[in-house]
Amino acid sequence: MWKRLLITASALVFTAATAVGCGSSGSDQTVLGFSQVGAESGWRTANTKSIQDAASAVGIQLKFADAQQKQENQIKAIRTFIQQRVDVIAFSPVVASGWDTVLKEAKDAKIPVILTDRAVDSADTSLYVTFLGSDFVEEGRRAANWLVDATKNSNDTVNIAELQGTTGSAPATDRKKGFQEVIGADPKFKIIASQTAEFTRAKGKEVMQAFLAAHRDINVLYAHNDDMALGAIQAIEEAGLKPGKDIKIISIDGTRDAFQAMADGKINVVVECNPLLGPKLMEITKEVVAGHPTPKRIVTDEGVYTQDQAAAALPTRTY
Repeated sequence: MWKRLLITASALVFTAATAVGCGSSGSDQTVLGFSQVGAESGWRTANTKSIQDAASAVGIQLKFADAQQKQENQIKAIRTFIQQRVDVIAFSPVVASGWDTVLKEAKDAKIPVILTDRAVDSADTSLYVTFLGSDFVEEGRRAANWLVDATKNSNDTVNIAELQGTTGSAPATDRKKGFQEVIGADPKFKIIASQTAEFTRAKGKEVMQAFLAAHRDINVLYAHNDDMALGAIQAIEEAGLKPGKDIKIISIDGTRDAFQAMADGKINVVVECNPLLGPKLMEITKEVVAGHPTPKRIVTDEGVYTQDQAAAALPTRTY
């Protein structure tokens, strides 16, 4: 009898240990597959860190893939996530179009998809659960509204150079659209040069050098992100001009480097685009896994900062 009791007790201990072992190894842990655009800017680096830190903080297992700015890499990553049977897939699309096929594969596999930062151009909105990110059109409008207000007491022509983001990406398309929507109402505003600089600092400098070689009458630079603006500042200074004075600079993002440039008088205004989406993404992931309804569009809360606010705000910038 004692022998039978010992065997039974041993079996119970083994069962309990196995159960504990399963929980601690993460078999019941939510698994999130996330495909990131790349590491093309300070904004993107902060976005990645926010997502990684937030996943770790709430105990979500994160499978992370860097697409290195290539759509084919993201499609491959999403298909890998499907094969791995992750619980949720999230990604920031490199470009807006060309996603229907792979997203239908995820839908057929019954894996919900969350869009972060950037939207996709698809007529079938059932292919994703929700889109978390900024209103890029509104960011463009805010940039233009600052310019309209800053030049309201003058009828002089305002010549604008525009550094666009990655061609075909949602922020590049929408920031251009929103800006044009506002300045198009007044013929004094003229975009005399516009070209992609791929959201990078190096390209921002290179393209701005070309702009300055072709146009010595640029009054304003509108950059679709801070890194391009910061690269352009180098080109402007090397050309013997003063950024923020000889050429007014409008940028979008709100990185520490841009706030420092504002505090130094080299950028005039920054429209904020918050990269710290991690905590909200994890919250949405948990809601989706639990089967709770989720709004189709979740817009992040953001502001507009000018030079007179930059120095005070700089110490609190976390990216």
